[in-house]
Amino acid sequence: MIDVIIIGGGPIGIACALECEKSNWNYLIIEKGALTNSLFNYPKNMTFFSTSEKLEIDNIPFISKNPKPNRDEALEYYRRVATSNTIKINLYETVNQLQKNNDHFSITTNKSTYQCKKVILATGFYDIPNLLGVAGEDLPKVTHYYKEAHPYSMQDVVVVGASNSSVDAALEIWRKGGKVTMVVRGETIGDRVKYWVRPDIINRIKEGSIETYFNAEIIEIKPLEVIIKTPDGLKHLPNDFVVALTGYKPNFDLLEQVGVSLSNDGIKRPVYNKDTMESNVNGLYLAGVICGGMETHKWFIENSRIHAKLIANHLKQVFSNK
Repeated sequence: MIDVIIIGGGPIGIACALECEKSNWNYLIIEKGALTNSLFNYPKNMTFFSTSEKLEIDNIPFISKNPKPNRDEALEYYRRVATSNTIKINLYETVNQLQKNNDHFSITTNKSTYQCKKVILATGFYDIPNLLGVAGEDLPKVTHYYKEAHPYSMQDVVVVGASNSSVDAALEIWRKGGKVTMVVRGETIGDRVKYWVRPDIINRIKEGSIETYFNAEIIEIKPLEVIIKTPDGLKHLPNDFVVALTGYKPNFDLLEQVGVSLSNDGIKRPVYNKDTMESNVNGLYLAGVICGGMETHKWFIENSRIHAKLIANHLKQVFSNK
């Protein structure tokens, strides 16, 4: 019987593992992809909003040559933390079923079945994109993830959204020779766009380098064009690729399987104790961005690192009383 199984091998999952190591608990991380899979899938040239010290876990120094670290530096940091501490982790193993059986949990994956006393869910949110829900969204030219600009050079590209990811993609693709058109549902560029990037995109829009339609939305995607609805009527845009960066949502399946209560206001925020991070299911803890439900911007590495220690402090009490 394993003491603690951590589902999710991102930075917060690793932080939880480090706490388990300190207490000599028998634990295991189960991660369905690569180590820090979400970070791995970030754009190659992405720069974090946070400074390196705010991305540190367990007071292990994160040394960066830049004021704000980039994706590759973060991957190196968390990889070194995991390997130097010999974190117990199974990669490329997907949890298919999570059940509470009296005083323990049963976890079934695509590779094995496990029994454990406690579970920490730290599964992030980067796996399921918010779909546009329009005809043609399943065409090969449509993607909900952005990696790098080179494939879009000399192409007509529609970028959907006005968040950090959308703005970064639009600017990079434009600078690599793509003809970029942004389609934005709101009236302006998002308020949470990085402060050093915001003037850049606003100026590119003003000068006409990146054509942008505000208060607009795609209504159909065709092989050679995209039809959008704007305040001035329908527009038919010549198009080679659509990069729809409209955000992502957590996988609520495991939460619902095991009986975690979710708010019924559309946000689907899971119920948990803010002092211990224990959910309404006894012995099941939540850590990281999953705590915000659909509000995926509420929790990130910088402000959820503390979750690992809150959980560990409560588990010390629980295990000492057994």
